[in-house]
Amino acid sequence: MELTTTQSVLGALLIAVLLAGLHLAAPCIRKLPAVPERATGSFAGGLAVAYVFLHLLPEIAEGNEAIGEALSDVVEPTPLTDLGIFVVALAGFAAFYGLQRLADRRAPRPVGGGDRTPGGGGAREPAGVYWLHLGSFMVYNGLITYTMALRLRTGIAFAVLFTVAMGLHFVLTDRSLEEHYPHRFPRSGRLLLAAALLAGWLVSAVLAPSSALAVALLTALLGGSILLNVFKEELPSTGRSSYPWFLVGLLLYGGLLALITSISA
Repeated sequence: MELTTTQSVLGALLIAVLLAGLHLAAPCIRKLPAVPERATGSFAGGLAVAYVFLHLLPEIAEGNEAIGEALSDVVEPTPLTDLGIFVVALAGFAAFYGLQRLADRRAPRPVGGGDRTPGGGGAREPAGVYWLHLGSFMVYNGLITYTMALRLRTGIAFAVLFTVAMGLHFVLTDRSLEEHYPHRFPRSGRLLLAAALLAGWLVSAVLAPSSALAVALLTALLGGSILLNVFKEELPSTGRSSYPWFLVGLLLYGGLLALITSISA
């Protein structure tokens, strides 16, 4: 079933609200007593890795057509121009990696006996690094919901699976940000990340992407940052991971993607 523009915008709003709710509820979700965090993290990692290899990378590759058409009147198509979309994805990857390196170097790790009071902790976490790091994730969230209406129009099932992968991904990203900024992030971070999701939807409702080239470039930029965050956050160290649960998530999500692809073909 193909959605109308209005239906896709309303559907994107619903998804944005759900994802925003997951951001706010992430601490409670991570601490569910019946679900060990190492199992949820590995399961989410399997889902996200399957999404990256079976859907995101092919989607980025399809964007080459839009770039090729846009450049055909300017330059002669060559194998080098075919790499354009992947250069954009690489730029997104490199930008987020640079911000992560900066955060790792400048943001202190929580210390067991350290001062956890609001007055003592905030001063230990560099404000500039925190806002830069958080701002990059706000842009990241905004891009996700900005392109959501288009995802719904191109395929409801794929959009739902994308939402599931991103929702679990947000829960694990929340853990990383709280570990880096244990004093600042709980105060403002979750609310701002949730607001960025709603802001991305609002921009798309007012100023929807109208160019296939723009959509391809945004998808590639978002894809590069998703690649980094998936491999960084959702393939945790041995002590915090469970390979069987990783395989369960990988096979389940891969099977669903394969089923939906065969049905929609």
